[in-house]
Amino acid sequence: MASNSLICDTEQWNDLKGHVSEIQKTHLRDLMNDVDRCQSMMVEYDGIILDYSRQRVQQDTIAKLFELAKAAHLREKIDRMYNGERINSTENRSVLHIALRAPRDKVICSDGKNVVPDVWNVLDKIKEFSERVRSGSWVGATGKALKDVVAIGIGGSFLGPLFVQTALQTDPEAAECAKGRQLRFLANVDPIDVARNIKGLDPETTLVVVVSKTFTTAETMLNARTLRQWITASLGPQAVAKHMVAVSTNLTLVKEFGIDPANAFAFWDWVGGRYSVCSAVGVLPLSLQYGFSIVEKFLSGAHSIDEHFYSTPFEKNIPVLLGLLSVWNVSFLGYPARAILPYSQALEKFAPHIQQVSMESNGKGVSIDGIPLPFETGEIDFGEPGTNGQHSFYQLIHQGRVIPCDFIGVVKSQQPVYLKGEIVNNHDELMSNFFAQPDALAYGKTPEQLLRENVPNHLIPHKTFSGNRPSLSLLLPSLNAYNVGQLLAIYEHRIAVEGFIWGINSFDQWGVELGKSLATQVRKQLNLSRTQRKPVEGFNHSTTTLLTKYLEVDPGIPCETTVLPKM
Repeated sequence: MASNSLICDTEQWNDLKGHVSEIQKTHLRDLMNDVDRCQSMMVEYDGIILDYSRQRVQQDTIAKLFELAKAAHLREKIDRMYNGERINSTENRSVLHIALRAPRDKVICSDGKNVVPDVWNVLDKIKEFSERVRSGSWVGATGKALKDVVAIGIGGSFLGPLFVQTALQTDPEAAECAKGRQLRFLANVDPIDVARNIKGLDPETTLVVVVSKTFTTAETMLNARTLRQWITASLGPQAVAKHMVAVSTNLTLVKEFGIDPANAFAFWDWVGGRYSVCSAVGVLPLSLQYGFSIVEKFLSGAHSIDEHFYSTPFEKNIPVLLGLLSVWNVSFLGYPARAILPYSQALEKFAPHIQQVSMESNGKGVSIDGIPLPFETGEIDFGEPGTNGQHSFYQLIHQGRVIPCDFIGVVKSQQPVYLKGEIVNNHDELMSNFFAQPDALAYGKTPEQLLRENVPNHLIPHKTFSGNRPSLSLLLPSLNAYNVGQLLAIYEHRIAVEGFIWGINSFDQWGVELGKSLATQVRKQLNLSRTQRKPVEGFNHSTTTLLTKYLEVDPGIPCETTVLPKM
C-alpha cells in the first residue's frame, strides 16, 4: 500500500506541524487571560464537566484538529465500530464492547446478527446466579454459604474489574450491598500473590471465578489449578463443582478442569480483553460482591457515554476532544507521557487500568495496513491519587519534564468528614489541591515574582517555575456506580479516537506474544533441568548463565510434589 495512506502525509497534519511554532510563542499565562477562549474550552455532559483551557492550544488549534479528524475519517471509523464492522482487521473481528452495556431494546449487529440479546442472556444468567450465591440458596460442598470470592485472571481480566471493585468499596450504597462479603483478585503467577489472596479465607465459604476466554492462559490456569488443589485438599475433588465457576468460551476445557459447563459464563471474540470489564469478566465477580443492581448502574453510566460519543458533534464530544488533545500533545508537541491524577482515593486503581487499555491499545509501530510509522504513537501512562502524588512525582512535573496531566475530581465525596474547628472539611482540603495544581502548572512562578517576595538571589533559580505545562480537568458530580461507568467509557473511547487518528489498530496486542512464546522454551528447560538434571542449552550465553545460576541456587522440588503457599 502506498505511503500516502498515512495520516502524517496529509495537508492537515502538515498544517498542524506548522502551527506548532505559533503555539511555542504563547504562554498559558496569556492564554488563560482570554475569557472567550476559556469559555469555549469547557464542555458539560450528563453531570460531567471537562475543562481543557489549560492545554497549549488556541481556538484555531482545535479547529485544525477537527480538520485532522476529517482527514483521518474519524466519523466514518466511529460509525464502522458501532455498526459491527470488523475494524480489528489483523484478527478479523468486530469491536463491540459498547454492546456489553446496551439496553435490551438496542440493536447492535455483528455479521448481520443483533448481539444484544446474547449479551442479556449472559447478564440474566449472572443476575440469577449471583442472587442465588448472595442469598445463600447456592451453598458450598459442606452446606455453608459462599461469602468470599477469588477471581483469577490477568491483564484485562483483572485490572478493569479491580478498578471498579476498588472504586465502589467506599460508595455508601455499594458498601451496604457488600456487607459481610470479600472480593479478591488473583492475577500474578507468583506464589506470593496466591498466598496473599487465600490468607484468612476458608475453602468452605469461598467461591473461585476462573476468567480465561480460551481456558489456556498459562498464568491463569496455573493459579486455577493451585486454588483447585487448595479446595480439594480440604473438601475433596467433588467440591470443585460447587466452589469454582468459569468465565470462558471453551466449554470442553472447562469441563475437563472439573467445572460444570452450566456454570460457565460466556463472552465473545468481539470483546477485547482490556475492554471486557463490562462483560462477564467484570460483571460476574462484581455482581457477587455488590449485587447485580449496582453493576447494572455501572453499565448504564458507560452506556450514557457510548451514546454521547456516537451522537454528539465533535465540538462538544468529550472523548473526541480528549483523544484529539492527546494526539496534539504526543505527535506535535512531542510530549510522550501522560499523568492520570484522580483526586479520590477510590480511584487508586484507575491509572493502572488505563495504563493497560492505553499502552496495549496504542503502543504500535505500524499502521493498520502494516506500514512502518514515521511518527510516535501511544502515551506512557502513569498516575497516583492526589494528594499522594504531590508528595511523590509532582516535583518532576512542575520543574522537570513537561508531562500533560489529567486531573480528575469529584464534587461529592463518598465518605465526607467534617471536623469541628477546621476551616474546611476533609474533602474541601483535597479538592483545594485539585483546583490549585492545574493553575500552578499553567502559570508557574517567575523570578520577578520571587524578587518581590524577597527570596534570596541564590534561591531564585531553584524556586522558579516555568509554567506553561498543560493539563485538563474532569469534574464528576459524585463517584457512584453510574459515574464510575461514565469515567471508564470516556477513557475507552478517548483511546479509540487516538488510534483512529493515528491510523493504527487499537484492538489487537501482538506485542505480548513474543515474550510468552520465549517463556514457553524456558519453562520446558526448567522442567527438564529439575526432573532429569538436563543442563541448560539452546539459549544465548547471558540467558544460559542466569538460568544455570538460578537452578544452582534453587534446585526446586519435583513437579509432582504439591506444596501450597503459606503465610
